[in-house]
Amino acid sequence: MSEVIKKATRESYGEALVALAEKYPNLVVLDADLAAATKTGMFKKAYADRFYDCGIAEANMMGVAAGLAAAGMTPFASSFAMFAAGRAFEIVRNSIGYPHLNVKIGATHAGISVGEDGATHQCCEDIALMRTIPGMTVINPADDTEAKAAVEAAIQHDGPVYCRFGRLAVPVINDPATYKFELGKGVQLRDGSDVTVVATGLMVNEALNAAETLAGEGISVRVINIHTIKPLDKDIIIKAAKETGTIVTAEEHSIIGGLGSAVAEAVCEACPVPVRRVGVNDTFGHSGPAVELLKQFGLSAEHIAEVVREAVKAK
Repeated sequence: MSEVIKKATRESYGEALVALAEKYPNLVVLDADLAAATKTGMFKKAYADRFYDCGIAEANMMGVAAGLAAAGMTPFASSFAMFAAGRAFEIVRNSIGYPHLNVKIGATHAGISVGEDGATHQCCEDIALMRTIPGMTVINPADDTEAKAAVEAAIQHDGPVYCRFGRLAVPVINDPATYKFELGKGVQLRDGSDVTVVATGLMVNEALNAAETLAGEGISVRVINIHTIKPLDKDIIIKAAKETGTIVTAEEHSIIGGLGSAVAEAVCEACPVPVRRVGVNDTFGHSGPAVELLKQFGLSAEHIAEVVREAVKAK
């Protein structure tokens, strides 16, 4: 058995910025005094003249990024998700979203898996916030391969993009030699006929593990990876709804306003079937080891499997 490689997508973010700098000379990086944590420090070391530390002033950083974009640059404004999406929301909305400027937001340390930093830093509301901004593209990659591809896709896209990255090392499930990232396109990772699990971010690997367990019980699970939550690939989801008759969503985010809400909206409009949501259930997190917190909040393969069993039984 080959060894499972694990890597945090925030590491992938930093590495991708460095790797793409020569190809995209207009690429610049901004950070809010968190370069060591967001991993933009890699870019600072390699391209100091294209790196701007804006200090602990996230709203100001977004305004600076807007100015750079208006001047023809492609800025990546980087901070923890709680501050990039939360603290700076008004500036992101009015100075980046409203004029539809070409700013990319690199938001790291998203979700419960921030761990010991606790509730104030465990942002489980950012996808919901960014989804509401007209014209904002929202990307939540599942692993190292997808994260690196997402960074380049964000650069190539004309308009604001919110890229969500994690602190916790997660398994690499996509082959970098063959993987192709398509903005706005979901990826079916496993076929199945009884139920579809639609997952995003680190929950994609958990969904695959749950499907493997359930296969041994005779339950056939289709697994779809949604790396682009906005624009959502409605076609792949509606097709799954028609063919499997029920859907379970899985995300490291609040069940309110995130992937589960987006999928339910799409299904309700085109092909109403039961949709069950696995995510953070309208509550704040708390400090603790990341892996233990994921299990405690039901963000695990075991909990996905439990919800799938219930969904199949109810069909």
